Amino acid sequence: MNGPHLPAYDVVILGAGAAGLMCAMTAGARGRRVLVLDHAPEPGRKILISGGGRCNFTNIHTSARQFFSANPHFCKSALARYTPADFLALVGKHNIAWHEKTLGQLFCDGSARAIVAMLLAECEAAGVSIRLNCEIREVTRDVRFRIGTECGYIEAESVVLASGGLSIPKLGATGLAHRLAARFGLGLTAIRPGLVPLIFTPDDATRLQGLAGVALPIEAQCGAHRFREAMLFTHRGLSGPAILQISTAWQEKNPIMLDLLPDQPAAILQQRKRERPRAGLRGILGELLPQRLADALLPPALAQGQMAALTDQALADFAAGLRRWHFSPAGTEGYAKAEVTSGGIDTADLSSQTMQARDVPGLFAIGEAVDVTGWLGGYNFQWAWASGYSAGLAA
Repeated sequence: MNGPHLPAYDVVILGAGAAGLMCAMTAGARGRRVLVLDHAPEPGRKILISGGGRCNFTNIHTSARQFFSANPHFCKSALARYTPADFLALVGKHNIAWHEKTLGQLFCDGSARAIVAMLLAECEAAGVSIRLNCEIREVTRDVRFRIGTECGYIEAESVVLASGGLSIPKLGATGLAHRLAARFGLGLTAIRPGLVPLIFTPDDATRLQGLAGVALPIEAQCGAHRFREAMLFTHRGLSGPAILQISTAWQEKNPIMLDLLPDQPAAILQQRKRERPRAGLRGILGELLPQRLADALLPPALAQGQMAALTDQALADFAAGLRRWHFSPAGTEGYAKAEVTSGGIDTADLSSQTMQARDVPGLFAIGEAVDVTGWLGGYNFQWAWASGYSAGLAA
């Protein structure tokens, strides 16, 4: 089974994405003989499309509190070991220009291809081999790991599961890491699309048709999670940063609470009534919300006449409804539109310091494959860098 004809490596990394390439360059720099395998035709495909092609490569505010996981403490060790400042130092080494956007998000000034080129250059300098267009068919283990591929069999001391989750299948997502983890006895938490648009129920679709393209700042709340960013109406439901963020916290049949007036005082409508008693509520509301949305939400009973004719209680009740607008999604747009896979390989079966499987020496899992899901805004890339670095130091 472990014949001398098989090419042998110290570390074989399954997946040439962000986490896999970081792991490869780190392990290679330690003098390990490293091979990266991927069935895709090019490395870093998810990096290339991220951030509108400019790669939101990290977030300066990264801490454990920006991540969802069954064990919220698991990510702390890796995030402390490799920080946004560490990645920025690497970016600076390669003279990649960058800028900060809102909420601590860092982007390339130019193309995301600069980040992929940087990682590949580091891998080359560390003597890492990368084999693309090579489908991984099976992984078994005796004394060493044996990886069966369409390109032949390979032996390794260590195997790193770095092939991501199920999100964006058009880029080649297959769930390979989850299948192999289960094959070696590692647990999986519930897996579902994360950072994903939400779709309307038939009733909401009928009531809110014609609002596609309307955007506004809101605060979205689901359970203990709150996100204050922009929301966008689509032909099928709701999207925009606030909705993508809250989607990861949302569980089926739980309503999401949307505050459509997050920047206004509680008594804004009564205040406008006192200031402009002869104005109509439709016009006033159109100043606070996009007019198409105001028209869709305004009850006929309040739409006629002047503000002076409406009671303070009626205005307060209507405003309260805008501040606590219950949205119960019919579901999500699925993995095709999901930026990440929520859930994954159970962190209880991994070392938080090395990302190695507790009961399978030499088997590591990193990046999106693991049950650690970051907020929108560069956090998932920072998890990829940090978890890949931690595994690369140990593999």
